[in-house]
Amino acid sequence: MADPYTTLGVARGATEADIKKAYRKLAKELHPDKNKDNPKATERFSTVTQAYDLLSDKDKRARFDRGEIDGDGNPAAPFGYGGGGGGFRGQPGGFEQQGGADFGDIFEGLFGGRRGGGGFGGRAAPPPKGANIGYRLAVSFEDAASLAPQRITLGDGKTIDLKLPSGVETGTQMRLGGKGEPGPGGPGDAVVTIEISNHRFFKRDGDAVRLDLPVTIAEAVLGGPVKVPTVDGPVMLNIPAASSSGKVLRLKGRGFTGKTGLRGDQLVTLMISVPAADDPTTEALKTWSESARENLGNPRAGLGV
Repeated sequence: MADPYTTLGVARGATEADIKKAYRKLAKELHPDKNKDNPKATERFSTVTQAYDLLSDKDKRARFDRGEIDGDGNPAAPFGYGGGGGGFRGQPGGFEQQGGADFGDIFEGLFGGRRGGGGFGGRAAPPPKGANIGYRLAVSFEDAASLAPQRITLGDGKTIDLKLPSGVETGTQMRLGGKGEPGPGGPGDAVVTIEISNHRFFKRDGDAVRLDLPVTIAEAVLGGPVKVPTVDGPVMLNIPAASSSGKVLRLKGRGFTGKTGLRGDQLVTLMISVPAADDPTTEALKTWSESARENLGNPRAGLGV
């Protein structure tokens, strides 16, 4: 595989954010769903995903930067003999020198701790695994909150039921071992990236779910039970009497499942719905207001007006 930095088009000193941004841009352009008639794009998509897998892993990236592994994540050749001047070329099936290797480090590693019991003990690198295949899975807001099982169809036509992890969010990646491209050392993996859909009235706030709930003036003043939607289905919520618009009520355990395995809450903000001018409620309020004006008090007295 080519240099993963080159594959993603980033510099070696790129930050994690730069690497993720470059990957997302390429993955969006090359995704198999958008390039069904372009096998080369699909192939490059797998290469880009494999490069991102390596560079997003701090340990693997550091090892690659030190030359310990190649772009496929396999151990690099432990020594690079060859060329003129009487190098060590006598090993059958030995390694040819690749570029300007640092012989100081090579010999230090060779003689200082990598020797086998019978001499140099050099072992051939294991055969490489096949390329990883990237998938994107759209998950509904409600399913993500309740960790409902998801079904995904792989490139070979087989379907797999996935169990979403606690703390799932857009960008969460799930690895399916052995579900990638075939290779001499076995198949690669399938890497599934989760995308949580937006909801038309729920909003996520950490592990909590927020909802603006319209209530009538009568419900706000008199209180009582009302039906409220949640990610698990509608439930009854008791509104306290004399509730003002903006009051927040809590439904325990109706939010997202956090990384600890505990579910957050649903926070319900009451929004008083004012009736239209021609609504019968408005006429009734006019009559009531005129007869009780002196007893209503001034709600703006605290503002000095």
